[in-house]
Amino acid sequence: MDKDLLKGKKALVVGIANEHSIAYGCAKMLKKAGADLAITYLNDKAKPFVDKIADELEPSIYLKCDVTSEQNVVNVFKEIENKWQGIDILVHSIAFAPKKDLQGPLVRCSKEGFLMAMDISCHSFIHMANLASPLMKKGGTLFAMSFHGSQKIVEHYNLMGPVKAALESAVRYMAFELGSQNIRVITISPGPVKTRAASGLEEFDKLIQRAQESSPLKSLADIFDIGAMVTYLSTDYAKNITGDTIYIDAGFHLLG
Repeated sequence: MDKDLLKGKKALVVGIANEHSIAYGCAKMLKKAGADLAITYLNDKAKPFVDKIADELEPSIYLKCDVTSEQNVVNVFKEIENKWQGIDILVHSIAFAPKKDLQGPLVRCSKEGFLMAMDISCHSFIHMANLASPLMKKGGTLFAMSFHGSQKIVEHYNLMGPVKAALESAVRYMAFELGSQNIRVITISPGPVKTRAASGLEEFDKLIQRAQESSPLKSLADIFDIGAMVTYLSTDYAKNITGDTIYIDAGFHLLG
């Protein structure tokens, strides 16, 4: 990858939990392309795992960001404004649902669990877009992570199906609203990837096996494939792409 591809660009990556995180793959590839990084960790328990990644990637900004805390989120963007005066790229790679609600049928999910999943997995991206957009003075790109269970029935995806559908819809509306500011908004939809968040899905190993065996390319995307796509879409080569859901799943989503 050209190490000057994103030279001078400022990128915030939210959602790194460990070296298996999609967010880590994105941060590493953005860094390889020359972007200056800001990364976050969830809480004190998660910090030691992310510290190792911070040591590797040497971000200019490294802060706590629990999206259920308004102050945490605001602090991140205040620090970005103070240190950088602006931002070009935001990667939001966060999803959560309480295990009981995630692993049960959608019709039995609790109101509290549904609202929590929607807040963390969807509304937090909308909120961050609102905070990031005034700092994207020359335009920029906002990324959210989804899965094709938002569009088709994927057994055991349950509650996260409608939550991710809402996220993808939000991306389309924000792409329309922010387009006049030259801000692009894009959904990335990888196939199943072995991350800590995905491990909460029942029979996830079977989904991984089915995706690899039945996808047209007989393969699985890894976190660096996802990061490479985010990097490309952050460049001027993709300047007319916005509002879309970009699949990186070896064609798995084509099978319904």
